[in-house]
Amino acid sequence: MNNVAFLSSRRLAQACADFLWRQDATLRSLGLERLSIEAGRASVAMTVLPSMVNGIGITHGGAIFTLADTVFSLASNSYNERTVASHCSVSFLHPTRLGDRLVATATEVVRSAQSGIYDVRVTLENAVVAEFRAHSRVIGGALVPSAATGQGEQAPTS
Repeated sequence: MNNVAFLSSRRLAQACADFLWRQDATLRSLGLERLSIEAGRASVAMTVLPSMVNGIGITHGGAIFTLADTVFSLASNSYNERTVASHCSVSFLHPTRLGDRLVATATEVVRSAQSGIYDVRVTLENAVVAEFRAHSRVIGGALVPSAATGQGEQAPTS
């Protein structure tokens, strides 16, 4: 892969993530931290807040699902095509608690013209606490205009 193509795809993925972040109040309300965004991959961190703890004192499964779904959304929408989940499943492997910093990383397994499969691993330090698999469906249309992504511009050479 040449440097120009790599920079262009990363710039596009970042622009798509920026758009989604601005449009989604749920993402902003969770205090999520974007760690990395690139074509077909994303990584996001979340610190478990008091509102995310269930009645038995562990992180609510819905909060972990939302974290995994968020990072899946960032990865699957990184090509500037409006993409949604068609099916998701999650396995909770270990409980987490108030104050824990969880990191979710989405990786594209396969992508075609209309669908894709993404795996998300949610970790606490070095331990895997949840595994999430999502199937995507392209619904059509761009997230951001190509001018906003820098597509079509020539990268400077040095």
